[in-house]
Amino acid sequence: MPKNSKVVKRELDDEVIESVKDLLSNEDSSDDAFKKSELMVDDQEEKDVDVEEGSDVEDERPAWNSKLQYILAQVGFSVGLGNVWRFPYLCQKNGGGAYLVPYLILLLIIGIPLFFLELAVGQRIRRGSIGVWNYISPKLGGIGFASCVVCFFVALYYNVIIGWSLFYFSQSFQHPLPWDQCPLVKNASHTFVEPECEKSSATTYYWYREALNISSSLSESGGLNWKMTICLLAAWVMVCLAMIKGIQSSGKIMYFSSLFPYVVLLCFLIRGLLLNGSVDGIRHMFTPKLEIMLEPKVWREAATQVFFALGLGFGGVIAFSSYNKRDNNCHFDAVLVSFINFFTSLLATLVVFAVLGFKANIINEKCVIQNSEKILKLLKTGSLSQNMIPHHINFSSITAEDYNLVYDIIQKVKEEEFDSLGLKSCQIEDELNKTVQGTGLAFIAFTEAMTHFPASAFWSVMFFLMLVNLGLGSMFGTIEGIITPIVDTFKVRKEILTVVCCLVAFFIGLIFVQRSGNYFVTMFDDYSATLPLLIVVILENVAVIRIYGIDKFMEDLKDMLGFSPSQYYYYMWKYVSPFVLSCLLVASIVQMGLRPPGYNAWIEDTAMEEFHSYPTWAMIVCISLMVLAILPVPIVFIVRRCNLIDDSSGSLASVSYKRGRIIKEPVNLEGDNTSLIHGKSPSEVPSPNFGKNIYRKQTGSPTLDTAPNGRYGIGYLMADMPDMPESDL
Repeated sequence: MPKNSKVVKRELDDEVIESVKDLLSNEDSSDDAFKKSELMVDDQEEKDVDVEEGSDVEDERPAWNSKLQYILAQVGFSVGLGNVWRFPYLCQKNGGGAYLVPYLILLLIIGIPLFFLELAVGQRIRRGSIGVWNYISPKLGGIGFASCVVCFFVALYYNVIIGWSLFYFSQSFQHPLPWDQCPLVKNASHTFVEPECEKSSATTYYWYREALNISSSLSESGGLNWKMTICLLAAWVMVCLAMIKGIQSSGKIMYFSSLFPYVVLLCFLIRGLLLNGSVDGIRHMFTPKLEIMLEPKVWREAATQVFFALGLGFGGVIAFSSYNKRDNNCHFDAVLVSFINFFTSLLATLVVFAVLGFKANIINEKCVIQNSEKILKLLKTGSLSQNMIPHHINFSSITAEDYNLVYDIIQKVKEEEFDSLGLKSCQIEDELNKTVQGTGLAFIAFTEAMTHFPASAFWSVMFFLMLVNLGLGSMFGTIEGIITPIVDTFKVRKEILTVVCCLVAFFIGLIFVQRSGNYFVTMFDDYSATLPLLIVVILENVAVIRIYGIDKFMEDLKDMLGFSPSQYYYYMWKYVSPFVLSCLLVASIVQMGLRPPGYNAWIEDTAMEEFHSYPTWAMIVCISLMVLAILPVPIVFIVRRCNLIDDSSGSLASVSYKRGRIIKEPVNLEGDNTSLIHGKSPSEVPSPNFGKNIYRKQTGSPTLDTAPNGRYGIGYLMADMPDMPESDL
């Protein structure tokens, strides 16, 4: 080393650029922390070196205040509105209790393993979805961007549902409830019931006409619904205020938003079990229909429900996990959250069918009374003989069992003339077999049942407040899946990004609060997420297992957890999960192709829903949603593969350390290596040049393919530096 180029004495400052000897001395003094750290810089592969892993000294990245807060955040994100209004419907439709068998099998095959995978990569790399997949393979960095796009699409319409719940919540503070009875219309001569309501029901009329004021088709905009516009604004303000400080603010809210729904569900279950007919509903729910369980459609729908129930592919799971300590037991978290989600779905199913059983019992009683009156009229007119009626039957206080007995007798005796009598079979099972899901369950069927509750206003307030909290918990995870990756990647201020994101989403979301907005919600729900998310999760699996390497990933897990994960996960990740996901993707494409693209429009004159096919422009929108969601994947791959954007142009990578943080910095280097430190003050000393590969051969040493230090062959062997005696340091 030339005499005139001695290293200037370093100042005791927080941020210094260290030489190779400094790094090696760090390894001696803090061997464990050093070996857990990894640095990969390779301009040819375009690896991102903005990575921090396993340092004993934590950087400024936020962290959860407690393990409970983190678990509640993951539970709040995974447990959403689908657990309340989708899972019970699928159970009823696909064999009752028998549906639980394929659901549990698929939960073990794809649910828990893939949930564990996302938790592990987020915790290991400590970045959002963009940073995680860019670190594993820059060519697959588009996976993170695709997750962000899908999160944004889902957030647009999901918050509209929260707005609907806020509207019903605000209208529940009155007795009787406004959807209890049909409104009366007055004219100059007389008063009559609103025809649209009379043809449907009070709750159906209130939903379509009073709440949505819905138009008759997608093409008929009808202008903004000002009531829902205000509710949508309120929903976005709530989300913005909760998320503006990241997990520092949203984490505290999780204690209420995640736990309150369980309090409400338990209260509803206790109250529901005390209602007449609730046991009939639960019995109907869990009566297994084993023959249905063997149908492929049941397994496809179970796999889809498992997939979306856990929030796989959205990036929210990775974002939340990235704020964990590196040695957190994410395997325990994956199993715990998955089964909490499953048992929440079971609890919600019990509540829904207890209440629907009560509702079916009331409707059945009305049916019995109306048809008993018809029988009495037929007896008076002589159309039916009195001898047909058993002597113990009393039509003034007839039970459902007695009516069914009379009905069966009349049907046998008047076999040819029976249809002309206009009698109905009043079976409670017929009412329970009517499948209801989504908004139809929450805003029509359930609200109708609550009107018959004692203190109905109280139960309505509790129910819609529960829906708001369920929606907000999922929204926090969805927005975190957008904010965290962008903040990590582009280093923007989280507060500003959150406000801008919520403002943009609100203004775009105005299309959902038009009079035709409900049809756009259906469109986005059907086309914006399903296929893109399946492709994203398949690519996630490929990136970790094939690109990063499953053996290396298993070693990483052993290093993080302190024990080796079960080989079960090895085989699930490598063979079973990719196969099942591919089958699900193909089945979803086939099902989408077989089902005509369209929506159910509400027709005011008939007070009924009518299926309409999407017009050409709407089909273009549907296709655009799917293409835009997955487009970042091929774009980033092509850009990286063809080197269309050269990250290293005009600058070379360097590494500086600040309290254990690894930061990528641009440096412009000129001249030979000795000029780097010649006559410079410490603040002016530039970083050493890594060139095209950080792993350079030292003078007099054999060629190394990888750095010799570090658990996985990745370490801090710096670029060409002239050999220096230790005394010069």
